[in-house]
Amino acid sequence: MQVFAGRYQLVDVLGRGGMGDVWRVWDLRDGVYRAAKLQRQADSASLLRFVRESATRIDHPHVVAPTGWSAEDDTVLFAMPVVDGGSVAVLLADHGALPDTWVAVLGGQLLDALQAVHAAGLVHRDVKPANLLLEATGTGSPVLRLSDFGIAASPDEPRLTRVTEVLHTPGYSAPEARAGADPDPRQDLYSVGAVLTELLTGERPPATGSVSPPAGPFAPVLERLLAPHPDDRFPDAATAAVALSAVPVSEHGGEPVEVFSHLPDWPPGWGPSGPVPLAPPAPEAAKRAGPPRTTWAAAGLAVVGAILLAAAVVTGLR
Repeated sequence: MQVFAGRYQLVDVLGRGGMGDVWRVWDLRDGVYRAAKLQRQADSASLLRFVRESATRIDHPHVVAPTGWSAEDDTVLFAMPVVDGGSVAVLLADHGALPDTWVAVLGGQLLDALQAVHAAGLVHRDVKPANLLLEATGTGSPVLRLSDFGIAASPDEPRLTRVTEVLHTPGYSAPEARAGADPDPRQDLYSVGAVLTELLTGERPPATGSVSPPAGPFAPVLERLLAPHPDDRFPDAATAAVALSAVPVSEHGGEPVEVFSHLPDWPPGWGPSGPVPLAPPAPEAAKRAGPPRTTWAAAGLAVVGAILLAAAVVTGLR
């Protein structure tokens, strides 16, 4: 089993993407499983984004923060906690539009996460369902974790891309971001509005043009989140979270929504607590020795006994 940088033992692949593979690894130093993203050093810009993500340190229950990073030859690895329930994108594909109660909970947790991100001086810039991971809570209340800080930036950082380069995910990015504006936290709030609209409708926002919020109790909040001009949006994630929490929602009475584990089965030699010791093979000497001597002794005694019994029977017949 390959060990990366003398610390991370590669167990199995959890996912593959354009920016690198995600592995389940065993942290030999800490004795725990972690998810590890591995990327080859393809070019300086992608490597810089990768290192930037590995340097993100935001301690928040709804943020997936890297726990460390290592480099070996032409490959970089950074480790993070394992989140086992798949992503919101997978949940939407499996279930479709979500009930209002779930939209309220997931939206509140996402805005809580963005409060911490913005307080750290960062703009995420890629808020979308695929980057919202879920804990496997079954039919219980969902737990969201914001991930993937590969293109996160602060307004005063050097630009890594040309204005003409498409950096954001179409459909979720704010109009000014698509036009090449510098990072601004209110761009993330627009993305939240696009995500919440998708949660309510089950339909991905259009790649071009504006997002139209559906009618219903969330409409006033969504209209402000999705305002074309940033000055017309909420001033910050905390204010948006207060407005969202004030939306009256009714309990869901339909089919229950379930978030189950999307991790693959344990490969041979691994289990929930780490490596599983294999039974030691039988020594070669024992394989060649044949049956134990006690077996032969018992067989000999049985033969002698049978002979004596036969002699006794013959004597009795005489």
